[in-house]
Amino acid sequence: MNQRQAKERIEKLRQEIDRYRYQYHVLDQLEISEAALDSLKHELYLLEQQYPEYITPDSPTQRVAGKAIEGFRKIEHRERMLSLEDVFSFEEVEAWLERLRKLRPDASFDFYADPKMDGLAISLVYEDGALAYAVTRGDGRVGEDVTHNIRTIESIPLTLRAGSDQERSSFLRAYASACDVRITKPFLEQLRGRIEIRGEVYMTKKRLQTLNVILEKRGDALLANPRNAAAGSIRQLDPKIASERGLSFMAYGLYGDHGVQTVQARYTMMSLLGFPINTNGSYCKTIQDVKKVFDRVGVKRSSLPYWIDGVVVSVNDRVLGEALGVVGKTPRAAVAWKFPAEQGTTVVRDIQVSVGRTGALTPVASMDPVKLAGTTVTHATLHNEDEIERLGVKIGDTVIVEKAGDVIPKIVKVLPNLRTGKERAFVMPTHCPICSSPVLRREGEVATFCANPECFAQELARIRHFVAKPALDIRGLGERIVEQLIQEGLVHEEADLFALRPEDLSGLEGFAELSSQKLVKEIQKHTKPSLARFINALGIRHVGEETAVDFAKAFGSFDAFRHATRDELLNVEGVGDVMADAVTAFFADEKNASRVNRLLKYVQPDSAAPASKGPLSGTSWVFTGSLSSMSRDEAKALVRGLGADVSESVSKKTSFVVVGEDPGSKAQKASELGVEILDEQAFLRKIPKK
Repeated sequence: MNQRQAKERIEKLRQEIDRYRYQYHVLDQLEISEAALDSLKHELYLLEQQYPEYITPDSPTQRVAGKAIEGFRKIEHRERMLSLEDVFSFEEVEAWLERLRKLRPDASFDFYADPKMDGLAISLVYEDGALAYAVTRGDGRVGEDVTHNIRTIESIPLTLRAGSDQERSSFLRAYASACDVRITKPFLEQLRGRIEIRGEVYMTKKRLQTLNVILEKRGDALLANPRNAAAGSIRQLDPKIASERGLSFMAYGLYGDHGVQTVQARYTMMSLLGFPINTNGSYCKTIQDVKKVFDRVGVKRSSLPYWIDGVVVSVNDRVLGEALGVVGKTPRAAVAWKFPAEQGTTVVRDIQVSVGRTGALTPVASMDPVKLAGTTVTHATLHNEDEIERLGVKIGDTVIVEKAGDVIPKIVKVLPNLRTGKERAFVMPTHCPICSSPVLRREGEVATFCANPECFAQELARIRHFVAKPALDIRGLGERIVEQLIQEGLVHEEADLFALRPEDLSGLEGFAELSSQKLVKEIQKHTKPSLARFINALGIRHVGEETAVDFAKAFGSFDAFRHATRDELLNVEGVGDVMADAVTAFFADEKNASRVNRLLKYVQPDSAAPASKGPLSGTSWVFTGSLSSMSRDEAKALVRGLGADVSESVSKKTSFVVVGEDPGSKAQKASELGVEILDEQAFLRKIPKK
């Protein structure tokens, strides 16, 4: 990127960030995710660091937020409510500390690390121990008076808690070196003067679920997420609405004439005064201790009852922290170490096409590297031609890409206002990019297919699927080795794997006598797979791991499944017309039938064991979202072991839908059908104790 291009990119980023910031801070409506907005801001920050001549006073990196909302009384903050610089890696945390050491080479640094709550920042002002007023952040200098709503939050004391003589004495002994006792002691005893508590108003995940049930019954609009719910509730003119929302509060800042001089002591004092603080925060002697807190909190993140998006790292010594000063909108003495984003922004540099085991052509975007969920992502699926048209994505576009857990990254939104005019439209090829055969699009389907069943790409994808973990789980047959076996003419279909001998492999690159014997032995260990694994391994369109289990239970043997009529297939729970047609078409195809017949000469799938009887017999379960106490596969195995059925789709026959973190559309489907929805704790209560 040259200087002119950098200037254009900076200007476009500023325009978009300002627009999204107004949506987020003033309207409480954001059309992109907060992670994506953070990604845009981080890109702008890095560009401005590289080209400081383009930094202007009105840049989004140089101010806090938008103007105060009309309709509320405006109150000026006595001390600015600053926001924090975001960092996204331990290396950036170390770089921050190095900058501080250069500013104060004579100082020693210790820290306090506290989970960064994802709600609405609030300043609470107490005068002579009583709540005087509460103010939103606003633009950092002037906020909105929301006292009428704050008073409805039970976790916020209307008067400061005095504490017992023993508690006050214990605090003064513990923090004798961290406070001016001449000021702190009379303040705790009398609670006189002005004191300001800053913290986060938030809504718990459970409260959001409960509230949305109430709103749905009333026919009101549902709340999107806990952060927006909290912000929208506080900015209501009617306190009855805020009261109904059941909000919570967590304190993180203490200001005023109290004599306390470390962050750690301030947190303890806020707790003493009656404010909830995050018990996952802790004192850190070194920056390595900070990393331990970050890692520990990251592991617990999904199981916490509230949203957090990182850890705030503060210099513990407040006198030193204040002396370090402020740069633009951020204090030097603290940073927000953000968790790896599951959404981010990047630029699409090309769109290429891959060919799968069924011959489907899948467009894949090649992008500038972007860190998502702890990994660097350079490719994202675009699914099919219709999806590209729906998104409106062009080569050269700036896009929002999303990655949740182990899910393949995907593009979820294009940011057209960042276009330069040089973007190019993508055109689906008319011939297979691998074998050059014509492609076709079947009536009623969105996918485009290679018409050549002998296409190398299909062979490779089909065999990779056959040996993968959810199928036969043959270890040692990675993509490189499978590709090598096909190229050498040793393998064309699945049965060829079982005909391999050590001497066939020993001459290939990377194979010695011992490794050849080891791989052949591993392959031969999988000649008697379970019926469900074998059905899944065949790669029948629309038949996945869960449906294969359902078919195995329903038919008991491969022969019965293979010769099942369409009506018999439709009688299986969760099987519809599309899947039934795909199964019958698969076995009716002469090449597929020949391939399966040859495979059965080497592989004899076990008959399915009768469904186990247990306390959950007769129930059908669907799981959606991530669970904290176990993986989803472990949860499925658990209920199956107790006699239950597990399905991938929700129907009227479904008994329970278990909803974890970040659930998909299945939860909505369950609600529409009146199927009982369980959160993780309710699910665990359903499991009989041993």
